[in-house]
Amino acid sequence: MTTFDDREQAFEAKFVHDAELRFKAEARCNRLLGIWAADLLGHKGRDAEAYAATVIAADLEESGHADVIRKIAADLGHRASPEMIAAKRNEMMALAQAQLLEEA
Repeated sequence: MTTFDDREQAFEAKFVHDAELRFKAEARCNRLLGIWAADLLGHKGRDAEAYAATVIAADLEESGHADVIRKIAADLGHRASPEMIAAKRNEMMALAQAQLLEEA
């Protein structure tokens, strides 16, 4: 194998690894955001986890995170604005990424 082939394989492996980390971070962020929203809705324990699962599933509707924010905003109603939810999502994404790095 040539050096070029080795470098190509290394770049492909890094791309796959980075994509996998992004997916895990998004899923964890959505779970954390769902738990936060569940608390605002008064859900605890299993009910909170079940609600978080619906938030994770909502992310599969379209690319990006607008679908998650729309779902939570609709569920929370007057309890939180879409802007507040988006800010909380950014906070939860940073937390999710930190947790994943810590686990690695």
